[in-house]
Amino acid sequence: MALDMLLSRNAGVLAVIAATGLTLTSIPAAAHAEHVAVSRRAADPGAEAAGGPAADRLADRTGREVAGAGAPALPTGVSARAWTVTDVRTGDVLAARNAHQRLAPASTLKTLFAVTVLPKFRAGAVHKVTPQDLTGIGPGSSLVGIQEGRSYRVADLWRGVFLRSGNDAVRVLAAMNGGWSATAREMQARARQLGARDTSVKSPDGYDSPGQVSSAYDLSVFGRAGLANADFARYCATTTARFPSRGSPSFEIQNTNRMLSGASGMRRYPGIVGVKNGYTSNAGNTLIAAAERGGRTLLVTVLNPQSGASNAVYQEAASLLDWGFRAAGKARPVGSLQAAAAPGGRAAPSADGARSGAGHRSATGRPVAAEVSREPGRWSETALWAVAGGFAVALAVGAVFGWRMYVRGRRTSGDGS
Repeated sequence: MALDMLLSRNAGVLAVIAATGLTLTSIPAAAHAEHVAVSRRAADPGAEAAGGPAADRLADRTGREVAGAGAPALPTGVSARAWTVTDVRTGDVLAARNAHQRLAPASTLKTLFAVTVLPKFRAGAVHKVTPQDLTGIGPGSSLVGIQEGRSYRVADLWRGVFLRSGNDAVRVLAAMNGGWSATAREMQARARQLGARDTSVKSPDGYDSPGQVSSAYDLSVFGRAGLANADFARYCATTTARFPSRGSPSFEIQNTNRMLSGASGMRRYPGIVGVKNGYTSNAGNTLIAAAERGGRTLLVTVLNPQSGASNAVYQEAASLLDWGFRAAGKARPVGSLQAAAAPGGRAAPSADGARSGAGHRSATGRPVAAEVSREPGRWSETALWAVAGGFAVALAVGAVFGWRMYVRGRRTSGDGS
């Protein structure tokens, strides 16, 4: 009887050990699953925006403005249908409204075109324009004045894209890149690679086309990715440049971004970096603008202001940048672009007759993947596996001990006890 009680007691202990060991063994699996999920979100940051698990808080489409705790009051009078304020270095979104609402982007989509195509051709490479290169330009398009039969350096073509928003320059560069449709497909793939899930590319120049949309979130991703490229950063900061002409050596072109040029009733925004403005009848006024102050670079995207005021897109962008610089370091981010930036470096000085602002550092983005094992108050995955391993060993020892007790009990019972 005493032996039966001992065996029963040991069985209970062994059951507790087994249950504890199995439970704790599952903990690192759960931690691993969480780590994998976070890593997947970092590798494919648009998944949350697309409505995946733990949906992005920026996906709100109710028109509500969101800003992190501790932030100063958001500026009043911002009438844009959608906007974001982002820290370029970290990718943190400080505030937003309708960040994932899909809207026509107009020429701000040229940022994605540049991110996709600009790295492929040397600035000094020369291309002779054919009639086929300029086929299909939409009526009413903004043009820089590309002429058939004339040869242009790639740098001239990019200044035509960034300063004059020339759809003719985009057509020529797209032709060099394999054609209009191929470039659109490549831009679509690049958008997905960057985690931009709201964008559908139909016309690489941003011209209104059925089904062509993007979002404040995606355009911010493209602007941030572009600023990580020194050539992009230089072109988008250029205020005026000389452009080749058949009738004369060259003529001057000016950037249509009024925050950069200080034209048409706007003052040049202090610390302005660029990036790209746009307008179509369907999209209204659109703008991606970046500025640097106190060693911090912020980027705002403003889509389709509804106030009807002159220069509204620029004024609203300026007020959001002002707010962002006040809020930086105080406000908890409401989300992240989670987009990988290219390796950093200082932008090359402007050349070839181009006049631009001071040189800008290319933006560098930190990896956004959360390191679960290093978050305050959490055990690392390694530690959890070590604990589980210890309990597994204890479980095995207990099982051996129990088996030995069981065998002893059987022998004793066989002896007539």
